[in-house]
Amino acid sequence: MEYMSCAEAADRWAFQKGGTEIRQWAMKGEMAMGKCRIMVVEDDLVIREELVLLLKNEGYQVLPVIDFSTIPNQAVRETADLILLDIGLPGQDGFALCARLRKAVSVPIIFVTSRDSGLDEVRALSLGGDDYITKPYNVPVLMARIKAVLRRSGATSECTDVMEAAGVRLSLTKGILMSEEKTVELTRNEMQIMVCLMEHTGQIVSRADLLDALWDNQVYIDDNTLSVNMTRLRGKLAELDRPDLIRTRRGMGYQL
Repeated sequence: MEYMSCAEAADRWAFQKGGTEIRQWAMKGEMAMGKCRIMVVEDDLVIREELVLLLKNEGYQVLPVIDFSTIPNQAVRETADLILLDIGLPGQDGFALCARLRKAVSVPIIFVTSRDSGLDEVRALSLGGDDYITKPYNVPVLMARIKAVLRRSGATSECTDVMEAAGVRLSLTKGILMSEEKTVELTRNEMQIMVCLMEHTGQIVSRADLLDALWDNQVYIDDNTLSVNMTRLRGKLAELDRPDLIRTRRGMGYQL
């Protein structure tokens, strides 16, 4: 991974007017940022793994479902941006599941199924499906239809709002940090600290780099201010049941 100081990272994020204007840039490494989260509800292992690979190659975060008994709860917990849904599923059918999903989430649902009956397609769309694609699917067409549905739903603009690393997600426009079903609100300084640490996940970030990230050319940030903000941020991480997410590396700095 190419190293970039937190000062350089902070320069690429413009937090203005309370954080309502954000200039986004491409993140590197294993941290996923700017990627839509697609849930794959498919019980055929071969097809599921194929879809996971195809979607990852397109740059999406993929959420393959293994436990088919709690899919609506999973969709809420994982904050999926789009759901690919088969009809023939263990213990239930995709039609009934679509109706349950519609009560839990408002994200787009695309049926991907081997059932090519016009009546099935009409039923799927009437229950809240956004598109209906039959197997065997044409891969470029499938990817194009996924992009089109995401674009129509407005999800593509929301996808670029989220940074993810170390099991937590940071929404930059909403100013919230999420872990599973829990969320906490962050201040501007707390967000800057998290952006810097998440951008360098696994690396040690010095206090000097964090101070540079907090510096906005208008208000001087001293070492004590950093300590206060770090303490408050760790308190909020404790509310997410992640009190040890930020490690102190004595004499060196902090590590996510």
